[in-house]
Amino acid sequence: MSEYRIHGATGDWEVVIGLEVHAQVTSKAKLFSGAATAFGAEPNTQVSLVDAAMPGMLPVPNRECIRQAVRTGMAIDAAINKWSRFDRKNYFYADLPQGYQISQLYHPLVGEGRIEIALDDKNPDAGTKAIGVERIHVEQDAGKLMHDQHPTRSYVDLNRSGVALMEIVSKPDMRSPAEAGAYVRKLRTILRYVGSCDGNMEEGSMRADVNVSVRKPGDAFGTRTETKNVNSVRFVMQTIEYEAQRQVDVLESGGTIVQETRLFDPDKGVTRSMRSKEDAHDYRYFPDPDLLPLELDDAFLEECRASLPELPDAKRARYEGELGLSPYNAAVLTAEGETARWFEALLDAAGSTVTAKAAANWVISDLFGALNRIGKDIEASPVTPAQGGELLRLIADGTISNTLGKQVFEIMLETGEGAEAIVEARGLKQTSDTGAIEAEIAKVLAANADKVADYRGGKDKLFGFFVGQTMKAMAGKANPGVVNDLLKKALDQ
Repeated sequence: MSEYRIHGATGDWEVVIGLEVHAQVTSKAKLFSGAATAFGAEPNTQVSLVDAAMPGMLPVPNRECIRQAVRTGMAIDAAINKWSRFDRKNYFYADLPQGYQISQLYHPLVGEGRIEIALDDKNPDAGTKAIGVERIHVEQDAGKLMHDQHPTRSYVDLNRSGVALMEIVSKPDMRSPAEAGAYVRKLRTILRYVGSCDGNMEEGSMRADVNVSVRKPGDAFGTRTETKNVNSVRFVMQTIEYEAQRQVDVLESGGTIVQETRLFDPDKGVTRSMRSKEDAHDYRYFPDPDLLPLELDDAFLEECRASLPELPDAKRARYEGELGLSPYNAAVLTAEGETARWFEALLDAAGSTVTAKAAANWVISDLFGALNRIGKDIEASPVTPAQGGELLRLIADGTISNTLGKQVFEIMLETGEGAEAIVEARGLKQTSDTGAIEAEIAKVLAANADKVADYRGGKDKLFGFFVGQTMKAMAGKANPGVVNDLLKKALDQ
């Protein structure tokens, strides 16, 4: 990523970015109640008495939600606080029945960590940058307000009220929209690898509050604005671009930046003011009297650490070091946990005759190209890893050529049949019958006597022409290695 600057009338400006990502914890029950958390349920069908703030109902922490937050902290090398506490954040809103949100301000569950981002996804040599994470705390989500087309009625859905969130607060270490986009993508990848959040931004289970300020390079931080609930990587980047330019325009026209909360309009690509930004004291935080502090023992922490999978950075390094993949291929195959699992299952199915490089190239070019064409992701691939391994084995052992392999793959996509069955049923086996190949070569050379003379006169590049003609005559079924050897011998006579 090149240095990002906003060019104004008074010179260049630098943007300073921090993100507060709210990630819904993967759990079948809410943070302080046993109500379900499935997405898409009928409104107000997943609401317990605790979520509805009925009198006398007391919250009880969900152990799994705490466990998932701790595992997430461990995945970003963050400090895990054995002692943490819940606080009440007091404010009134129609979809918050309690009149306060149970959160963690003063003593969060997870302390400082870091996330390493690639400075250029397409160029691994561009290096990486560490983005600091200040904290991860757990808190309950609010419900959802829905407004009808007439400004007379609003509806409240409390299904989401009380759902467990991890708020992952970065340090103001990002300096461009591209860095912020890379940070969100990398964080989403880690969450999905760990299994602590599904990362479905379109469903609202991961969303970002975008903090933006501008300054002249080297100056102190400027006044920031916070744009709430941005729900895609693209919108995060658009928010930063618009908001940074808006702030520069305000400052260069003699105005001042107001610390405020803003909303992003994805249709117009702009932000607009929502309310003045409150400080912590405005919420009258105090320890929640209904909840004891969380105290984590060593056995619990050890279980959390032991449950972590191989994480994307470690997996990528292994793919490069042990499998010999290029940095680019390794990065592509580890970008999503599902892709890495599919690739490793393919390697197991393919066996030792297929190299990891060949398998990686096939996945990235042939499989990804086909999935993109038919509009499916790798989890819904019509071809299984076992079937893919079977196809690669047939190519590696010379049963079919690469060209025939592509034809077989297309048939597999359409029919779901295995590669071996397709090759047998359609008579697609590659032939190494030297007699048959020599006969076709003789015909090709006889039909192109002028080119044979040119080749023997020094035009070596014509060799490829003869290979192509021979393969065409053999309907692509001739072994290319045998064709090359026999042609060389015939032309050199």
